[in-house]
Amino acid sequence: MKVLLTGHQGYLGTVMAPVLAAAGHEVVGLDTGWFAGNVLGPMPADPPTITRDLRDVTVGDLEGFDAVIHLAALSNDPLGALAPEITYDINHHASSRLARLAKQAGVGRFLYSSTCSVYGASGSGLVAEDAELAPFTPYAVSKVRVEADLLELADDTFTTVALRNATAFGYSPRLRADIVLNNLVGYALLTGEVLVMSDGTPWRPLVHAGDIADVFAAALVAPAETVQRKALNVGDESNNVTVAEIAEAVAAETGASVRITGEAGNDPRSYRVDFSLLRETLPSVRVHRSIADGARELVAAYREHDLTQEAFASRFVRLARIRELQDSGALDADLRAT
Repeated sequence: MKVLLTGHQGYLGTVMAPVLAAAGHEVVGLDTGWFAGNVLGPMPADPPTITRDLRDVTVGDLEGFDAVIHLAALSNDPLGALAPEITYDINHHASSRLARLAKQAGVGRFLYSSTCSVYGASGSGLVAEDAELAPFTPYAVSKVRVEADLLELADDTFTTVALRNATAFGYSPRLRADIVLNNLVGYALLTGEVLVMSDGTPWRPLVHAGDIADVFAAALVAPAETVQRKALNVGDESNNVTVAEIAEAVAAETGASVRITGEAGNDPRSYRVDFSLLRETLPSVRVHRSIADGARELVAAYREHDLTQEAFASRFVRLARIRELQDSGALDADLRAT
């Protein structure tokens, strides 16, 4: 299958591209390249690349592909709060436009990278895909809107699937240090302390980047009637944990002490997720990497590749990297290349 993978030079895409290639697919990437050089460890070997702003994709870019896997997005909540209109422009409007163009180009399947944060504040009960959505941030709201648009586009010739990833963790050559487990491990190694700014009580579902890649690879080849118009939570109930529990797992792997300050208050985003529909729909794939596995992997990678405080605080933080590109004149106020 010939697959276009958007965001292939990002955190998840760098892990997913070789998984898809190993499964026998012909992979082509599409990316702006903002994070292409921000690498911890050896430079990854990218597939053939279309360097393109998502807002500028044409039908011609999509012709000849059997499927599109759409990962590219402005990818965290602080950035969405800083520039909500740009978040909606890219994450909603450009993403839905991409799906419409893909259908027009004759692409048969569209896998969309959504998020479990669409559930917002759901308390301690498990939420399944049919739960009421309560997105808090522009990032999560944009995901809900694209999911709705995909439902309208789906038909007998165009299969759409929304994969609602839990919060990702684990090593990727194009690291993100601004997601919870990756951040806590890095801070622990650099300072000797696991620092939690919230009160530690919010629930979070987590999933390893490699497990996300495996799920997308399975959804890519599943029978259309099995996945058509579905939203699937991506993760496993064993990785539904509180932030305080994540901190304790990091401490166990690093030997660092835990300090929960509570100075950021009680984070309203708290939810535990039911992943049973994923197992029913894609029984061939097993989400199996634990938080302890991820912490151990990150400790080894950070030490092997000499993670520094500068890289941890800027190069591998999405908002800091985008500000750096703007300050250098590489991007304008609308996050377009100059």
